[in-house]
Amino acid sequence: MLEAWGDGNVAAIIGLLGGILLGLAARLGRFCTLGAIEDFLYGANDMRLRMWGLAIGTAIISSFGLMAFGLFDPTSSFYIAARWSPISSIVGGLMFGYGMAMAGNCGYGAIARLGGGDLRSFVIVVVMGMAAYATISGPLAPIRLAIFGGMTPADTPAGIAHLLGDVLGVPVAVVGLVVGTVIAAITLTDRDFIHNRSAIIWAIIVGFAVSSAWAGMYYIHSTGFENLQVVGHTFAAPIGETMLYGMTSSARSLSFGIGSIAGVWVGAFLGSLIKGHFRWEACEDPRELRRQIFGAALMGVGAVIAIGCSIGQGLSAFSLLAYSAPVTFAAIFTGAAFGLKQMIEGFAPAE
Repeated sequence: MLEAWGDGNVAAIIGLLGGILLGLAARLGRFCTLGAIEDFLYGANDMRLRMWGLAIGTAIISSFGLMAFGLFDPTSSFYIAARWSPISSIVGGLMFGYGMAMAGNCGYGAIARLGGGDLRSFVIVVVMGMAAYATISGPLAPIRLAIFGGMTPADTPAGIAHLLGDVLGVPVAVVGLVVGTVIAAITLTDRDFIHNRSAIIWAIIVGFAVSSAWAGMYYIHSTGFENLQVVGHTFAAPIGETMLYGMTSSARSLSFGIGSIAGVWVGAFLGSLIKGHFRWEACEDPRELRRQIFGAALMGVGAVIAIGCSIGQGLSAFSLLAYSAPVTFAAIFTGAAFGLKQMIEGFAPAE
């Protein structure tokens, strides 16, 4: 298949299939980062936050399960192979989380809503993609490099499982499987969540969608001809990459990221049709549009600084137990909480 179709095209197919699952999860399973945080903080409902926990646990179990069978090596991913910068994770995560609250969606959520006909999300997606690429290789790149530096190889694998494995003298795969099982078990301690079959099923599907990316890309990396980097689902830089491909496809090849973006849109579109929720929506308030543009730009910049968005760090990096994942996810949560407080409560002192 690789010889006939080419590494890039096969990678795009893998991204497409996993992206479709993620898009369906967003529309049919209501899997959403900002929605989970808002429900928890203002709705006294942790159902969708537990979905996140179960998705993370499933992704960890399946990713390290692949490692146990020799089908994947976490150190082939830059989340583990690159030196971790705590400052980048914190600053980038806070920027992303606050921008997510201002925009009303993360990149993944915006693509999913676009699949349901929400044209406001089109603006978020375009601005976020432009801001991400401006920070990677555009006019903001020198500033980013001067403040945060670039990615450099780590002296030792930048992963929690690898650290614990060395300290305890236990195989890394075993550590990952135990940690993933504990996280998944904690999410299943709530009776209401246990009885919500739809939430559990979609959370597990999201987890397997994440690990399927590692399995597929590692196979291409190991047996292909182009030495493609092992990457997972993330929704910041790939948005800009997809935009560039749409304008210069004759000079660029397909990639996993492009397939992933397209897959989420297709899955969300199908999900909206299944639910009967597809309808065209547009922004009628210029102030709302201004806020969404500002938030999307912050997300694009923040995701590049943190080397991942809510999905890239919160799921893909978390599935490998990278050092950066819990810190970035906590920063995203904090930034989103601050933004939601500003949006919902304001900062005026109570009378």
